[in-house]
Amino acid sequence: MEFFNDAGADPLKPSLFELIAQEQLRDLLQPAMKYVLAVFAQRYPRYLLRIVNRHEEFYAFVMLFVERHYLRKHGASFAENFYGLKRRRRPYIEPERAKAAAGGISDAEKLGHRELNRSLLFLVGLPYLRAKAQDYYEELGGGISSDILDESALDPRQLVALSDRTFKGWLRRTFKATYPWLNTSFEVWLLVCNIAYLFDQTPFYRPWLSWIGVDLRRLGLEDFRAASLAVKAKSVQSSQPTKSFIQQLRRLISNSPHLLFDSLRLLLPTAIFFIKFLEWWYSPNSPARSLAVSPLGPAVPPPNLLPPHPKGIGFDTRAYGICPLCRGPINNATALPSGYVFCYRCAYDHVEKHGECPVTLLPARTYQLRKILV
Repeated sequence: MEFFNDAGADPLKPSLFELIAQEQLRDLLQPAMKYVLAVFAQRYPRYLLRIVNRHEEFYAFVMLFVERHYLRKHGASFAENFYGLKRRRRPYIEPERAKAAAGGISDAEKLGHRELNRSLLFLVGLPYLRAKAQDYYEELGGGISSDILDESALDPRQLVALSDRTFKGWLRRTFKATYPWLNTSFEVWLLVCNIAYLFDQTPFYRPWLSWIGVDLRRLGLEDFRAASLAVKAKSVQSSQPTKSFIQQLRRLISNSPHLLFDSLRLLLPTAIFFIKFLEWWYSPNSPARSLAVSPLGPAVPPPNLLPPHPKGIGFDTRAYGICPLCRGPINNATALPSGYVFCYRCAYDHVEKHGECPVTLLPARTYQLRKILV
């Protein structure tokens, strides 16, 4: 196991915790980019609203170029390169570990077109398909209990999907019933592969790496030497005088995409940290919120509770936690615009039938019901 690093252990084999860390970084990129786009879309809705609505396609399109650049230049995905890992074309005969740690970089270990295209398929294509499947499952109303949400409150597309008796409707219902099991089986499969990798039963922490023909390794001494030589060669080339302004402009345009992709290694993790900081800052349990003082003075107290109407039902102020309609303990507490709390079913049925609060006779509608989380 990799809990202990003995003298005979492979020094370039990454631990499972490094691999999981780079997977988590990759999973944080999409919500971070979506959050940034949603913020700017509020300011420029004419240009960015369509991109936000088709965020999965936009994110897959962007990551296709980003991952392709990092695979071709660094031999690793963006997250793998950030954590000092690389993809190596797995040899048929594994060399000695000491020789592999001290020797140079073999051309046979570099990624070819086949490994690059297959890696892009699982780095970009598979997450996109899983995201679209999850969105479609939620669109069909998957996981919603009838006790929480009434059937009349469902979206018309969800009602059509549930009541359609055609072949397409049967496919929708089959997908809704089988998707949770397929998703769970896929996660269990990945967990089994992680455990097998942890106990050195397989060199691949993901099952598709075997089909791609690569494995993940730490960056060794030769990798850092090759990177430093490449930087020196680029600096020497850029320091050479150019003959005209056109050549300088052409060099700047040709190098700008590479500079942009390389800068993402610093910009994207910084954006993720900033977004997580904002989530903590604006969370209800954040200690920073207690330090914030309103410039308009103290907080406005809630309005006084409306008195019961003489023609309304009786309300006992001492009966705490008792529904005024069913006279039993409040189940799934729901508040009306008048401020009185009832059971959700009691309040929904009464408002749907009479259109008013049973205590104050104040007009109310079913969409004005607010559930209380305690």
